[in-house]
Amino acid sequence: MRVMKLPNTILISVFIAAAGALWISGRSDSADSTAAHVTGKVISSTSLQYDHLDPIAESIIPSGAQLELIATGFTWLEGPVWTNGSLYFADIPANAIYRWSPEQGVTTFLKPSGYKGSAPYPGHEPGSNGMTLDARGRLTVAGHAARTIFRFESIDPRATITILADSYEGKKLNSPNDLVYRSDGSLYFTDPPYGLLTQRDDDSKKELRVNGVFRIPHALEQKPSTEPERRNLQLVVSDLTRPNGLVFSPDEQHLYVNNSEPKKLWIRYTVQPDGSLKDPKLLYDATADNRPGSSDGMKIDSAGNIYSTGPGGIWIFTPEGKPIATILLPEKPGNLVFGGEDGKTLYILASDKIYRVGLKIAGAPLIRSK
Repeated sequence: MRVMKLPNTILISVFIAAAGALWISGRSDSADSTAAHVTGKVISSTSLQYDHLDPIAESIIPSGAQLELIATGFTWLEGPVWTNGSLYFADIPANAIYRWSPEQGVTTFLKPSGYKGSAPYPGHEPGSNGMTLDARGRLTVAGHAARTIFRFESIDPRATITILADSYEGKKLNSPNDLVYRSDGSLYFTDPPYGLLTQRDDDSKKELRVNGVFRIPHALEQKPSTEPERRNLQLVVSDLTRPNGLVFSPDEQHLYVNNSEPKKLWIRYTVQPDGSLKDPKLLYDATADNRPGSSDGMKIDSAGNIYSTGPGGIWIFTPEGKPIATILLPEKPGNLVFGGEDGKTLYILASDKIYRVGLKIAGAPLIRSK
């Protein structure tokens, strides 16, 4: 393993301290006063550091690449999606979904985003989690503490909300975590217990024995404001301890699924014509790596390479699970997404901060349709 140590890293903490004093408001629903939100200007820029593990890295990461800090002052960030020139993301402990744009910086899109009870939420993660878009451009959200999958009928916080899933065989979902559409209009999502009060399998509110991967066969076609097709919800993976991020290969022949703990695993499944999964193959096991971070959020580029949070930063794999590089980060990463005008900017959510780095390759299209 050859470690690329580009020019000395600027101390990010200096910039963060300065950023904490800044507040530039956005829309009238602009964000929570606990966060230091800054307009689209870069707060700091440091030389990207990464572990160079395979020559393919040189076709992905530009020489002299910069890791840019664009927002800070949150708590724990997740669920990014890029659409219409903006980055949408969730702050789970803050129970909010925010929007970042180069013009306005950060504004509040939705609060509360998950738990909506009148009493204070007694757990650690009351908000929503993963987000994605369907083939009609509608925002779909893993409700996490709300224990649902829901869809905005337009990208507007005041839009009609349609519940796509809330239970399996008469039992409440645990806390939907991440989700991805297939071009046939079906929706796959993971359901670990991280949104429950104790986050454990013996939580008193946990009704399902499994922490599963589920499939909603006709999610795209569900009519606005109608009840979920509960009888049609399919459990497609039932033997993972903590399924988390998931993403399809560009040809949709495979579904990649992360397992976060106690083992940090990347697994590939073959997708059958009926949408079921078979032939699980372990691509990589990083359980022995004790650096901060785990197999959590995951995306894919146009060449089929896998990008995932992991110990130490963002791991990049070939489709067969061979490590290409690890983008090293100063904080624990939670999720990531490709964005920008050409799709070649990788936005990284790491603890309470948002970074971005320009790459040589674009991400695979998020919205797929036949």
